[in-house]
Amino acid sequence: MATETPAFGLYVHWPFCAAKCPYCDFNSHVWAKVDQDQWLPLYLTEIKRESERTPDHVLKTIFFGGGTPSLMQPDVVQKIIEAARGAWRTSNDLEITLEANPTSVEAAKFRSLKDAGVNRVSIGVQATNNEALKLLGRLHTIEEAWAAVDAAQLVFDRSSFDLIYARQYQTLTDWREELSLALSRAAGHLSLYQLTIEDGTAFGDRYRRGRLPGLPDEDTSADMFLLTQELCDAAGLPAYEVSNHATPGNEARHNLIYWQGGDYAGIGPGAHGRLTINGKRIATEAYLDPAGWRNAVLTHGNGESASRTLSSEDVGVEALLMGLRVRDGLPDRRVPWDQINENEHNDLILNGFLERDATGLRLSDQGRPVVNAVINRLLS
Repeated sequence: MATETPAFGLYVHWPFCAAKCPYCDFNSHVWAKVDQDQWLPLYLTEIKRESERTPDHVLKTIFFGGGTPSLMQPDVVQKIIEAARGAWRTSNDLEITLEANPTSVEAAKFRSLKDAGVNRVSIGVQATNNEALKLLGRLHTIEEAWAAVDAAQLVFDRSSFDLIYARQYQTLTDWREELSLALSRAAGHLSLYQLTIEDGTAFGDRYRRGRLPGLPDEDTSADMFLLTQELCDAAGLPAYEVSNHATPGNEARHNLIYWQGGDYAGIGPGAHGRLTINGKRIATEAYLDPAGWRNAVLTHGNGESASRTLSSEDVGVEALLMGLRVRDGLPDRRVPWDQINENEHNDLILNGFLERDATGLRLSDQGRPVVNAVINRLLS
């Protein structure tokens, strides 16, 4: 029996930012100076190393994340793309996404980034008024943000932008107005994230000290989530994943690789990967500290800090954690039935949080707002 070949993408992490946002728990760093000509060979070394252990994989997506990859020089982006195209066979519709901040300086690069090979951008707008942007620690204005969105839509056939809701002092009416405006400006895809207060962030520190006032309560946040579904559905951008909305065909293919259990090589400081090699599922992690990652690649030709074979139980848990976030859910063949609490499974279906049929298992509309609680019960 032939083994199914998983979809495969390349994640490129550029860890540098102009400033650290107070809500951000990603691996991002503010450096006074970054010599990109010195960093480029490190990424090329990692691409070569990853391709040597995945020679039969067909590359379907490349995603430049961060950090702030729109700070990268277009020629550096181009050389990384060229190296990836040379390292793997590629699909005819290779999706190449780059995350961008909407400052005027970075938006001015869009044409050069397209010439470099990028064919999709995702812009971090985050809020639609300047007061909220300041509270979020953003460096751009809303005027710059809309100018960047307009520029991206002129240059690229596919683009998206992000918003954060359930922010300080935001009401349900505020969110209705913001989201309605965003939907009028969207070009087929929106990422809409509920603000979460993470440990190790500036917001997390302020929250612990009681210095983050005005956050909506749980009921208001839940109402904001339901309103998001209502307005996006009406605008023809239904949720295909808990926080991501798109018109049919505009889904982010790279992120679908994560959620649907595909393979991805992760390169750059702090990048994670999942690779299927000789029938085994391998989890990889790169050194978090940019200087440490750089030294490891220079010294050993390998930026990985850890690599381990996942057990069948690990694979099953990841399948649930990722797959149930997608509206289509998990196909029956990927559901780890031997790890699921049967009583909880039956109860969740009886009470309308889960749906199961011959094709597999998925969250209902009622279950989607409480996805984490549903998964915890299934695995209890």
